[in-house]
Amino acid sequence: MSAPEVSEQPLLRVVKGAPDDYELAALTAVVAGLAAAVPVEEKPARRSEWANPVRRVRRPLQHGPGAWRASGFPG
Repeated sequence: MSAPEVSEQPLLRVVKGAPDDYELAALTAVVAGLAAAVPVEEKPARRSEWANPVRRVRRPLQHGPGAWRASGFPG
């Protein structure tokens, strides 16, 4: 099994300043962690029940004793 090829270009390049080995190691760890992070799936915004289209459909009204009380119950 052969070793993977090493790229000639560095992954990171210091443009300004002179970081020491510990600062470069910390930067490399952060960049590698961000690159390997799995994007979080955003949950869809929860819609208000008032905006639910099912609420626009009314069930038939019941007739008879106690019908006025049953008309206030959710269907």
